[in-house]
Amino acid sequence: METWQKSGSCPKGTVPIRRILKEDLLRAASLDRFGRKPAERLMNSTNFDSPKSIGIDLVVLDRTAALLMATGSNYIGAEADINVWNPKVELPDDFTTAQIWAKARNGIDFESIEAGWVVNPKLYGDTTTRLFAYWTKDSYRSTGCFDLTCSGFVQTGTQIALGAPVRSVSSESGQQYIFDAGIFLDESGNWWLKILHNVPIGYWPAELFDSLKYRATVVEWGGQVFSSKVKSNSPHTGTGMGSGDFANGTAGHSCFMLNVRVMDYSMQLKYPENVTAATEEPNCYSVLNNVGQGTDPVFYFGGPGRRPPYCP
Repeated sequence: METWQKSGSCPKGTVPIRRILKEDLLRAASLDRFGRKPAERLMNSTNFDSPKSIGIDLVVLDRTAALLMATGSNYIGAEADINVWNPKVELPDDFTTAQIWAKARNGIDFESIEAGWVVNPKLYGDTTTRLFAYWTKDSYRSTGCFDLTCSGFVQTGTQIALGAPVRSVSSESGQQYIFDAGIFLDESGNWWLKILHNVPIGYWPAELFDSLKYRATVVEWGGQVFSSKVKSNSPHTGTGMGSGDFANGTAGHSCFMLNVRVMDYSMQLKYPENVTAATEEPNCYSVLNNVGQGTDPVFYFGGPGRRPPYCP
C-alpha cells in the first residue's frame, strides 16, 4: 500500500515511523503548532453570508467539509472503504482530506479521532497522498496532532507507517484504488485504528479523552479542505476535495466511500439508521449519497474549489 514497503519491512520488535526532518519543522508556524491542525476560527452564522455550518449555529471560517453524518449515542466503531486520489492543493498552507471522524462532546469543545488520506504540503513537504491519523480533545485548540508528531497515538503494527505516501492513486476514467479503514473502541477505552482488512496500526489511549473513552456520539465520512480562502473569503481556493470533481461525476470521476458502517453495543457492523449528507459550500464541493434499490449506498463527495462565477 505504501511506497516505503518496496525497500523491505521492519525488523522484529520495531515499528515503521516517518522520519521528521529539520525542513519539516521549519515549515511550521511554530514548534508548538507543528503537526497540528490550526485552531478553528468561528463566526456566528447570523452575521455570515455563507450557508450555515453543518449542524451548528457557528460557521468555521478556515475549513469546509462535505460529509455523510450519523448521530447517535453509543457508537463504538466505524469503517468504510475509501477511494484514493491526489487532488490539487493550490495554496502553501492548504490541505485536503478524505477521512472518517468519530466525535463526542466535551463541554463546549468536541473530542475527535480521525483517519484517512491527506495531501498536506506544509506538514509533509510535498503534494503526495498520504495515510494519516489525527486526534484532539479540545476542538483543535491546544491538543492532538497528525500521526506521531506528538505524544498520543501509540503505534503497534509493523506493516503501515502513518504519514507515508500511498503507493497507488486513482485516475480519471481509469483504475480506481481503495483502502478500508476502521476505528474501534475496546473494553479498556482505547480506540484502535485498523487498515487493510483489520490490520491493527495502533491505538489512541483512553487517557487522552474524557468522553470518547466511553463512546462516540457522531460519526462522519467525507472530505475536508483547510484554507484561509474558503467560505466568503474570495477568491476561493482552488484546492480540490476528493478527486477534484463534483459528486455527480460518480465512479471513475468522483471520490467515493463504500461499505459505510457503524458499530454500537449490539457489536454488529451495520449501515447507520439515520444519516445526513451535507456540504458547507455546494457550489464548490458537493455530496451525493447514492442509495440504490437493493444495493449498498455509495457516498460520493468532492469538488474543484474555485469555479467562477459559481464558486468565485
